[in-house]
Amino acid sequence: MAAPASARRPRPLAPPPAVRPAASRKEDGGRVSRGSLAASRALRGAPAPAARSEAGSDGRLAGSMTSRQSLVCGLAAQGLCLLTFILVVDVSARPANHSSTRERAANREESEILPPDHLNGVKLEMDGHLNKDFHQEVFLGKDMDGFDEDAEPRRSRRKLMVIFSKVDVNSDRRVSAEEMQRWIMEKTAEHFQEAVRENKLHFRAVDPDGDGRVSWDEYKVKFLASKGHNEREVADAIRNHEELKVDEETQEVLENLKDRWYQADNPPADLLLTEEEFLSFLHPEHSRGMLKFMVKEIVRDLDQDGDKQLSLPEFISLPVGTVENQQGQDIDDNWVKDRKKEFEELIDSNHDGIVTMEELESYMDPLNEYNALNEAKQMIAIADENQNHHLEPEEILKYSEFFTGSKLMDYARNVHEEF
Repeated sequence: MAAPASARRPRPLAPPPAVRPAASRKEDGGRVSRGSLAASRALRGAPAPAARSEAGSDGRLAGSMTSRQSLVCGLAAQGLCLLTFILVVDVSARPANHSSTRERAANREESEILPPDHLNGVKLEMDGHLNKDFHQEVFLGKDMDGFDEDAEPRRSRRKLMVIFSKVDVNSDRRVSAEEMQRWIMEKTAEHFQEAVRENKLHFRAVDPDGDGRVSWDEYKVKFLASKGHNEREVADAIRNHEELKVDEETQEVLENLKDRWYQADNPPADLLLTEEEFLSFLHPEHSRGMLKFMVKEIVRDLDQDGDKQLSLPEFISLPVGTVENQQGQDIDDNWVKDRKKEFEELIDSNHDGIVTMEELESYMDPLNEYNALNEAKQMIAIADENQNHHLEPEEILKYSEFFTGSKLMDYARNVHEEF
């Protein structure tokens, strides 16, 4: 589900394309200048075309002079072509855009040390929005990239049927809720394993001395360096207890990160994070304590009356802003409808119209098997056209967009062929 129109941020303008060097001869259709052609003939020993003569030796003399002039002109043109080629090669060998290269490196470094906004296999984003890719994440696991829009449909159908056969443990060509539950838990575990692998690399980036522990000050130096500050100057300022000159927005981010750092620091608190604690800092779904912290943050952001729980109007309330067209209004309407359904059917477990922190934590816990079973039943119900409470090949192909994010056409005609 898309974020509401009033909450969407404008996409930053793409950087201007780098200036391309002038086209080479091959790019220009293979055309060669007349001067170059004359010079090449001279270098190969072929006679240059001579001017016609009407009067004996004068004509021959004129022809000889013309030939020498053509040779000189040809050599000059050849030299000019060679110089142009050298300049073109020199220009094309230089980086096209130094600033974009630096920006890409900075963005990569920042993404390595900042907690991600999106957590695979978790139902809510860090900002409290519904995870619109959740169903694909828990159905496809690490194979999510295999169903992009450019994928060949026949190959995608076959891959989807391979997945179906793996979910269908008893091979009866029907997927039950229990089989889907088991599959969801397996795919969630894949996302967890991927996060652990990535965390090893990210921890190494913030632990330069390799002692297996990272202090808050070490992390802060790396974070500010990723924001464009001079790493050595920041480290010296922190060591000398000098005030850091950062803008208001960066300071606010630092304060939020420090709160999160404290939460990830298991007792006894020493503000030194191990690799496992750093994993909880980046991925709160890996720690019960950090999951509770994430829930508190979401409730704090959505709770309007300060009672530390959420009513339906609070959960479905739209961010402040105005909608300028019908398309934006439709997006907002869908936002409200989807969140209302999620609140009433899945989050509010006792159906009393109020979601407590405990209910929200249970809903968001990716390792909750009861939630996985409810999710399995919901996923089957979406495509269960014959109402037999099972998922069949024709149904999963017809509703492929729900399960994979891609619409696979001609589902009925191809289902037997894929099997």
